[in-house]
Amino acid sequence: MALIVQKYGGTSVSSTERIKNVARRVARWRALGHQLVVVVSAMAGETNRLIALARELQAHPEPRELDVMVSTGEQVTMALLSMALMELGLKARSYTGAQVKILTDSAHTKARIVSIDEALIRKDLAEGRVVVVAGFQGVDEQGNITTLGRGGSDTTGVALAAALKADECQIYTDVDGVYTTDPRIVPEARRLKTVTFEEMLEMASLGSRVLQIRAVELAGKYQVKLRVLSSFEEESDGTLITFEEDQTMEQASISGIAFNRDEAKITILGVPDRPGIAYQILGPIGDANIDVDMIVQNVSHDGTTDFSFTVHRSDYAKTLKLLEPVVKHIKARGVESGDKIAKVSVVGVGMRSHAGIASAAFRTLAEEGINIEMISTSEIKISIVINEKYMELAVRALHKAFGLEQPG
Repeated sequence: MALIVQKYGGTSVSSTERIKNVARRVARWRALGHQLVVVVSAMAGETNRLIALARELQAHPEPRELDVMVSTGEQVTMALLSMALMELGLKARSYTGAQVKILTDSAHTKARIVSIDEALIRKDLAEGRVVVVAGFQGVDEQGNITTLGRGGSDTTGVALAAALKADECQIYTDVDGVYTTDPRIVPEARRLKTVTFEEMLEMASLGSRVLQIRAVELAGKYQVKLRVLSSFEEESDGTLITFEEDQTMEQASISGIAFNRDEAKITILGVPDRPGIAYQILGPIGDANIDVDMIVQNVSHDGTTDFSFTVHRSDYAKTLKLLEPVVKHIKARGVESGDKIAKVSVVGVGMRSHAGIASAAFRTLAEEGINIEMISTSEIKISIVINEKYMELAVRALHKAFGLEQPG
């Protein structure tokens, strides 16, 4: 008998009929003798609906009150699923994050989990109940309801699995696993049976929306066995996210091609080449809580440099405004910018032991006539910034070049 934490996303519980399907799936696992803790998201579209209501009253809703309101979406789902399980003859009990005592910090709308008191859950499991927990939420030291940010139900599931030392955490979504790239762009993309935490972390950070990046980080930190499955398919093992040492010696050099079209590039021209200049440029951006991704700096012979970096497209206009006084202060020559770029990345732990990956990627893009604007590398990733209009062509070409298609 195993202790399993299952998390079901919004599309999996988007109607009472789908909630019944989830209940039947849970019942099958319970019939095999497993202990089940089920984490649920709000029904698809519900969180957006609640946020829209709040914005009808406040352009920028007060964070504490927003958390109080949006947390109700998951509470509706947890109660409905518990009722559906009872209708099937199972003992079930639902809990909000506060009732479990998922303790968080007080950063409303983006709180981080501090600790979990699993005593109530363990008691219910021992008494033969299925425990249903509202994802995405917790409570701070003052008793205020907090939420974990969009996609936070994944984090709730992994955190509970870590606290309970569960045998496996299963993330059920509308796809049946992690693919070598988005099948909507490359129909020949194949589902990976396994992927390492490092690779999944890179893919999540690069735009893959299968798992929330915080959940992957948490699973890696606490060695939680994580599996991605589809709630709409019965016969699938999904994708197991595992540790590098569990992989075979002949691990493929490349596991997937990730991409992100929500990028913007900014270049400050003629920046004086002196100590501290990078901080003067990026300090105000960091203070504004804007994430900077790729950074490239080249020193010329005249003692100046062109300083380029990328930000999320939603932060593009704000970043340009923040840079106006900075550019004047450092006496730079000017700014060039654009938000019609995309980032394409080649990801694989096998890069550590396979030479020539970068040159193969660059050759592939050159043969397609695609110009590279920026390059960034790590041990298991090569990221390339290109014009947005070439993104899909680049993904297809790289996917084929590294032999990632379905067999046959």
